[in-house]
Amino acid sequence: MMCGASRARRAFVVPHANGPEAALVEGAHVYPARLLLEVCAHLSGRELLTRCTDKPAANDDPYPDLADVKGQPQAKRALEIAAAGGHSLIMVGPPGAGKTMLAMRLPGILPSMTQEQALESAAVQSLGTAGFDVRNWQRRPFRAPHDTASGVALVGGGGNPCPGEISMAMHGVLFLDEAAEFNRDVLEVLWQPLESGRISVSRAARQVEFPAEFQLVAAMNPCPCGYLGHYSGKCRCSPDQVVRYRRKISGPLLDRIDLQIEVPAVGDSDLLKTAQGEASAVIAARVATAYRRQLERQDKPNSKLSTREIDIHCVLNDAGVTMLKQAISRLGLSARAYHRILKVARTIADLAGCGSITSEQIAEAIQYRRFDASPR
Repeated sequence: MMCGASRARRAFVVPHANGPEAALVEGAHVYPARLLLEVCAHLSGRELLTRCTDKPAANDDPYPDLADVKGQPQAKRALEIAAAGGHSLIMVGPPGAGKTMLAMRLPGILPSMTQEQALESAAVQSLGTAGFDVRNWQRRPFRAPHDTASGVALVGGGGNPCPGEISMAMHGVLFLDEAAEFNRDVLEVLWQPLESGRISVSRAARQVEFPAEFQLVAAMNPCPCGYLGHYSGKCRCSPDQVVRYRRKISGPLLDRIDLQIEVPAVGDSDLLKTAQGEASAVIAARVATAYRRQLERQDKPNSKLSTREIDIHCVLNDAGVTMLKQAISRLGLSARAYHRILKVARTIADLAGCGSITSEQIAEAIQYRRFDASPR
């Protein structure tokens, strides 16, 4: 409401407790009041309310650190690429492999929120039942709905339509743990927002459109029991059971997920070692540099590139073209998967500081399409 009032150049009187939240809007004229009598005195000119100008500082509480995760170098690399280019990610691995730990550390390596992004995120969260906590100002949201969540809970709706989890994750991370356990119809509604960054909710009385620019991270087991490929060898699932389980994530939805990786079980030797991986702060610095390159080149992250922009910014050399043609033939890649490989390769090149995409970077991007090579 304050965003709308500010655009109309109107002042706003709010309950005293809501003053700091309303004052987040740049240039807003916010007058907090404790009693209606104070509002009457203000309007009559007898005793004016004091304009609220206090703004909370950016939340500097530390995010969980990637250095805490033992092993999993490839998964950490995939997280870095996802953070740098705004790419979606799905991790497949047995219970205890660290998929949830990895996902929870993604917000800590994402580029810092701009003032505009922070305000958009806060405005959407203020529509939720819990409102917006000003202590989370400029902090990337991390939403992790349970696998029993309904379609309305995920995308929004109700008699008086409210935003769902995908909108509450605006400019942050939506984490779907045990993704294969979600109702398939619920997962299918992710198609539209993943492509457009918006979600339309239609009801008999009205139609509402909510913003939904989020980064999807999903995690699932490799099979019904969860132990396919585990070093213990205790999986007894048949090939048919494995295929049926993986088909719970539809092909069209997987096609829209840029990075698809396996997260193997951590061996005993790695568990006994002290965690020695890179700290989130070190990775975040590389991510921020790569992200700036994208903004300077195209004014948007690589994940948002259109088909025409891909042709301009993702030019390959002859070796890269040959390698990509072979991958399309062998993996049966769709046109969408082809474009997503190019966008991921562009991000890998940005992390390396390369102006053009090399065949090595194409090869790395191709290996992040694990599901394209598996039976479905």
